[in-house]
Amino acid sequence: MTPRLRRFACLSILLTALAACSSGGFGASVFTPKDPDAIDAPGVDLRADGADNLETGHRLVAAGQYELAIRSFNRAAIDRGTVDAEILSGLGTANLGLGRLGQAEQLLRRAIERDATQPEIWNNLGVVLMERGKNVDATQIFRKAFALDNGESVSIRDNLRLALEKSENSGTSNGNYDEYKLVRRGSADYVIRSGL
Repeated sequence: MTPRLRRFACLSILLTALAACSSGGFGASVFTPKDPDAIDAPGVDLRADGADNLETGHRLVAAGQYELAIRSFNRAAIDRGTVDAEILSGLGTANLGLGRLGQAEQLLRRAIERDATQPEIWNNLGVVLMERGKNVDATQIFRKAFALDNGESVSIRDNLRLALEKSENSGTSNGNYDEYKLVRRGSADYVIRSGL
């Protein structure tokens, strides 16, 4: 036996003996309070449902955490066992936030193929097209979103108005699309900042 191994064996025996001599012996838990009235942190409810990955993805997009949102939307697809229009729309919106306009457009178009009745998806596709400089196509997409929404969403109406103004003044376009609003299913709006 080498001297180094012999020292390690002696140290192990010493630590084991000291642990046995402590109050409570080997069975005592370090985390057991000595005072029965002591307040402990609450435990984890292992039977509770986990957070909804789809809702988490939407919240991450709203917070500007696009990479994390993509991961969350991917987990939602695994949880559901399918990639539906809402997941594709969320992925498209997150990719738009990252400036991946080609991917965003493809994902939003796939979302429309799966569910063409959602004005939010049409609106977000319109925003992508405006970002890509396809003003005429974007205006048509915003019109479709506005018609599907029956003109109820202020964000979609504002986007259509801005797209029409941009199309009319295409010669004086400054390329600033920060005013366009992305919309998600429900009441929340996404706003893409100028970091694109």
